[in-house]
Amino acid sequence: MLTALDLTLVYLIAAVLGVVVCRSLKLPPILGYLVVGVLIGPNALALASDVPGVQHLAEFGVVFLMFAIGLEFNLPKLHSMRSMVFGLGLLQVVITIGGTMAGNLLLRWLFGVMGWAWDLGWQGALVLGAAMAMSSTAIVVKLMAERLELESEHGRRVVGVLLFQDLAVVPLLVLIPALGGSGSAMLQSLGWAGLKATLLLVLLLTGGQHLMRRWLTLVARRKSQELFMLNLLLVTLGLAWLTEHAGLSLALGAFVAGMLIAETEYKHQVELDIRPFHDVLLGLFFITIGMRLDWQTLVFQWPLVIILTLVPTLAKFVLVAGLAKLFKAPTGVALRTGLYLAQAGEFGFVLLTLGAQQNLIAAQWVSPVLAAMVLSMLLTPIIIEHSNRIVMKLSASDWLLQSVQLTTIAKKSIKTDAHVIICGYGRSGQNLATLLEAEHIPYMALDLDPDRVRQAAAAGKSVVFGDAARLPSLIAAGLTRASAVVISYHDTPSALKVLHEVRGHAPHVPVVVRTIDDTDLEKLRAAGATEVVPEAIEGSLMLASHALALVGVPMRRVLRIARDARDRRYGLLRGYFHGADDDTLEERDQERLQSISLPMASLLEGRTLGEVGLAGWGVSVVSVRRPNGAVKEASDELVLQGGDTLVVSGTPEAIARAEHGLLVG
Repeated sequence: MLTALDLTLVYLIAAVLGVVVCRSLKLPPILGYLVVGVLIGPNALALASDVPGVQHLAEFGVVFLMFAIGLEFNLPKLHSMRSMVFGLGLLQVVITIGGTMAGNLLLRWLFGVMGWAWDLGWQGALVLGAAMAMSSTAIVVKLMAERLELESEHGRRVVGVLLFQDLAVVPLLVLIPALGGSGSAMLQSLGWAGLKATLLLVLLLTGGQHLMRRWLTLVARRKSQELFMLNLLLVTLGLAWLTEHAGLSLALGAFVAGMLIAETEYKHQVELDIRPFHDVLLGLFFITIGMRLDWQTLVFQWPLVIILTLVPTLAKFVLVAGLAKLFKAPTGVALRTGLYLAQAGEFGFVLLTLGAQQNLIAAQWVSPVLAAMVLSMLLTPIIIEHSNRIVMKLSASDWLLQSVQLTTIAKKSIKTDAHVIICGYGRSGQNLATLLEAEHIPYMALDLDPDRVRQAAAAGKSVVFGDAARLPSLIAAGLTRASAVVISYHDTPSALKVLHEVRGHAPHVPVVVRTIDDTDLEKLRAAGATEVVPEAIEGSLMLASHALALVGVPMRRVLRIARDARDRRYGLLRGYFHGADDDTLEERDQERLQSISLPMASLLEGRTLGEVGLAGWGVSVVSVRRPNGAVKEASDELVLQGGDTLVVSGTPEAIARAEHGLLVG
């Protein structure tokens, strides 16, 4: 018999292994939790049992999931997306539930005609339809973020539907337990639950926001992270306890707690503090779900599992795509919306489990339905990865629309040459564009936010709607004619995609990448980034400059210290490149940068920088650019190639000696 410590270690080991494997395969961690739950559960290796203590702990995962959903709930966001949330989202959930119940009635009639029994009542069909109506927010949002599609036309529709699905869980969690009664008792139970929920929500939301803000401010003034965290847990679990004792659900109270905190200035701090609890406990919940899945179901009932996977997935795809088309979405956008929302979701597991606990769904249905839901979630990354190909085959007009979009980009960039391509037109991109305009340098900005693009274009800015991580958009923006590419948003996976495309099709174009810190510095440089600019380092330099000036250090020395720090950090800023306007005596005597290109048949080919001995001529090599555009850090072991361009730093006399030695010998 396993002790509590043994059981805890089994769950932790299983969770770690599952997440590591999924991360290695670039799959969502949720799938890893589900799979290890199957493996260690009583139906497989039987390493752990679904004991009540673990179930109670797993329930807290749902509590914190609902709390996180509540944090995202705000009235301005709902108002701006009201047609997608309360139009597209509402119809999708209602029609899915109604269609499942209608299908259940049809099957009951057919089985009755054939003299067979059908044991799924309308209450169970409602629960099953509610579970089917849910899509995976965690998987879909993560994949869309990686593909830079959150602000795209289909991305906004997908997020709107997901938001309504999350909100719909709240009344469903109240409704399902009340379905266990019969006749007038069920109606009385539903009415009483609805009345209590309404009174509780009105009471908490009318005066609760003001009280919550004052209380959190009082706690924050104590300046204790420990106290703030304890208070956060107290508020979340306290309201969950209140709603449960009011005859409702734990999750409803957690959702209300999130809503109350979302209206305060402490929202973002709370999101950071609660995430460890949310992720760990939710992972435990999914492990317990996986433990309910019997692998024998997949082996002996595989036809049923395949049917339960394909039919709901296809039906949901057709329904969502049709509704999106009804709401005037282009065919390609509608199809993508349907593909992204066709799978099952994490809240579907919550609702299905609750229905099984209330005996609304027979035990023999639970395992096949769970298996089908897991399979649909496993298929999601594959479907989204190939969504463009699927849409192209289903809709010829989508190809035409994309061609029009690329043509629009090309028309704006066709007259520009030696311009800068700005990937992302957020704050950093807009600041860069302003500076380029001041220097009369042409630019072309690509952005995926249609509202931002529309407003900026109306103001006369050179901004177009396009995905910078896709080669057609870069080519249409004049990649081969550009003088530089700047990735102004901090998203390393997307930046790596852009670098891959630039390096493969325009290796001569330098690329500057913005990051938050230097964590991915070497990865980005290896991918071909000419320079990486971490915000943390620039912020620390400005902080140090102001601090030194305030304590009395002369401003000239402060500027020199900051310049020296940048010289050490950024290879391209060690000195400067000489220009026609550098005519003062001081500037002529200072160190500067100069590019020296070796001939393709150079005598130095195959020799290392250390063997060439440039230091003896009084210069240092800052960087070496290969003929294919790759930039290499200078080191004594670096082997030179014909056609290399050496960026050297030194005085004019030293550079002249080095250039003569490199080119003449």
